[in-house]
Amino acid sequence: MKNTDQPGAYPFTRGINETMYRGRLWTMRQYAGFGTAKDSNKRYHALLEHGQKGLSVAFDLPTQMGYDSDHPMSTGEVGKVGVAIDTLEDMEVLLHKIPLNEVSTSMTINATAAILLSLYMAISKKQNVPLKNLRGTLQNDILKEYIARGTYIYPPKPSLRLITDIFKFCKVHLPNWNTISISGYHIREAGSSAVQEVAFTLANGITYVEAALSSGLSIDEFAPRLSFFFNVQNDFLEEIAKFRAARRLWAKIIKERFKAKDERSLKLRFHAQTAGVSLTAQQPYNNVVRVSLQALAAILGGTQSLHTNSYDEALGLPTLEAAKLALRTQQIIADETGAINTVDPVGGAYAIEDLTDKIETEAKNYIEKIESMGGVIACIQKGYIQSEIQKESYAFQKQVEKKEKLIVGVNAYQEKMSRHPEGKARRISILKIDPKLEKEQIQRLHKFKKHRSAQKVKKVLEDIQKVAQTPKENLIPKILEAVENKATLGEISDALRSVFGEYHETPLL
Repeated sequence: MKNTDQPGAYPFTRGINETMYRGRLWTMRQYAGFGTAKDSNKRYHALLEHGQKGLSVAFDLPTQMGYDSDHPMSTGEVGKVGVAIDTLEDMEVLLHKIPLNEVSTSMTINATAAILLSLYMAISKKQNVPLKNLRGTLQNDILKEYIARGTYIYPPKPSLRLITDIFKFCKVHLPNWNTISISGYHIREAGSSAVQEVAFTLANGITYVEAALSSGLSIDEFAPRLSFFFNVQNDFLEEIAKFRAARRLWAKIIKERFKAKDERSLKLRFHAQTAGVSLTAQQPYNNVVRVSLQALAAILGGTQSLHTNSYDEALGLPTLEAAKLALRTQQIIADETGAINTVDPVGGAYAIEDLTDKIETEAKNYIEKIESMGGVIACIQKGYIQSEIQKESYAFQKQVEKKEKLIVGVNAYQEKMSRHPEGKARRISILKIDPKLEKEQIQRLHKFKKHRSAQKVKKVLEDIQKVAQTPKENLIPKILEAVENKATLGEISDALRSVFGEYHETPLL
């Protein structure tokens, strides 16, 4: 066995805690959100009743892009891929009877992260929950949006300013909040390899660390609250090794390059989600098997938090029954398989150790190349990272088309139609969003605006614009004041747009 590291010891190849799941299970956090705040609140309560330990909120595209539901750009997208949140009232309904002092909440939000965090804080104050008691995670990772996902608003420099403002604010007021979830998940979903997922994610992490240091923070003031988010694909051993390699490489970067002294700064803590792109519409029940194996890989790789996808997600948003089965998958692994009884049960296995070394080396080479080209932002603007992912995605698709890589039900073991033994076509229930929802959400928004002080809203928006023009002043207190005075998400986003402008990607040919 080449690796002699011990679990809980630097560089944390074998896990960030000495006892791992023998001491504490990972957080079972099912990602959910659709339609109105009331619809999503009902789903959250159902999942919590079935044993989920933390919330994970999905927002619709208008919310992610900083548009209220009545904006022309929102037409046809309200509540479709997540919950629509325009106002403080929406957030209050979303979190109705959710005890924020007991539940950890993850919010998958980036360009408008500061606004959604402010809405969450405003509701905690209404619940009389001290901000210092709030636990959760804000995705808040704008760099991967430029690379792979596209829900950005502002150019990189002001976007990084918003992120470091959140770091600074949370250091004082929300000490138990994970201020960023540096995300490889979407990079992998866009078609990257495992090595590229590690390399580009950690390169983004380095960029955030440098931005925070430049803003006046010291490494050990913010690094302990950094978290990561990774994909879990189908190559079982490679995925386990990927998590070990990422942990080891990050620990070395933070210790050797940034000279962190606090051991907590060195620990790469991560949430994992099974691979959405691996789910197939053909023979959808096969996805139960894929998700189970991916979940086990994440657990053997040492995740701190896990979302298991529902088998029906290649067809639509998950139904409650499918989401419940996905949650049960985690519970069965935890309670029935014995996988949690041994700390790092795969440690020392030749294939695992060899793959871990290989992924670490190749990812490190990528990071060094990115830095030689001027860093992540320069590489994004040149299209280098996007191009590398596109090449890998194209190569994978060619392998599928040539049957060099088999996908059961797609290019192998195909069936004309899945049928019951009686010969009747099998139907999968699909969650559909009622088209009336958009009109109802807009009506609620207009009603909300009628019952507020237009003068107060005008003032708080002007205050945001003034602070946005002053780089050394923190924006979060003003955004919090704005939401408490009933400014909407779209209005606050527009106030920032008026100062920061919008980012427009250079197309790659």
